[in-house]
Amino acid sequence: MALRPTSFLYAVDAASAVATITLNRPDRLNALTFEIYRELRDTFRALDTEPGVRAVVITGAGRAFCTGGDVEDIIGALFSRDAAGLLEFTRLTGDLILAIRQCRRPVVAALNGTVAGAGAVIAAACDIRLAAESAKIAFLFSRVGLAGADMGAAWLLPRIVGMAHASEILLLGDFLGAERAAAIGLYNRVVPAERLMAEATETAARLAKGPSEALGVTKEALTREAAMDLESAIEYEARVQAECMRHPDFREAYEAFRAKREPRFE
Repeated sequence: MALRPTSFLYAVDAASAVATITLNRPDRLNALTFEIYRELRDTFRALDTEPGVRAVVITGAGRAFCTGGDVEDIIGALFSRDAAGLLEFTRLTGDLILAIRQCRRPVVAALNGTVAGAGAVIAAACDIRLAAESAKIAFLFSRVGLAGADMGAAWLLPRIVGMAHASEILLLGDFLGAERAAAIGLYNRVVPAERLMAEATETAARLAKGPSEALGVTKEALTREAAMDLESAIEYEARVQAECMRHPDFREAYEAFRAKREPRFE
């Protein structure tokens, strides 16, 4: 049964096998609610094995990608929770990031505007980040009396931009303009706003045409090997690569090369 989330827009292009998630509260700058957190988590978990989906694009409607938790619907409501209730919420937010990272389908973030707080961590969890010139970004947690280490930010960010940049970004909580974010590697590239979705969907379509099994293994390795020493990482890669060599996609790539044609990965 096809996915039918109700708290954001979801569509699948059957021809390209690309699913597009659009956060759709433009009047609230796509701020997150408890329901959106839960449904995003569940959707990414399902996308790991969803038939007909080989890559994912996530973007926002209006002038923001996502500005984090809604001030009234989430932030205000948290003050009425006890310690157990607060931990339940912070685990929910972290589960969303885990779902994005553990989803074996490549995820492309099309950052159409302001990226802040939880929105910044969601972007960091994606595999490729394309941004419009208006897509300033901030990990705002320290500005509101919270740890910059939220939702896995202190794990993700140093691996994207290095410890020095990550320390500055998480401790100060300042906004970075799109060009600065691209210069330090937080954004893969900045494109004109009118080209953003075309670039994102084209990138996702290229990934969707690729060998899904191998791309899933690569994505998993990027996460798992962060906790390994070099010897363990090399042994892990030897094992997963040997498994990929048994997959039909490897044979298809070989046959396509010999026939001087494009491979058709299933």
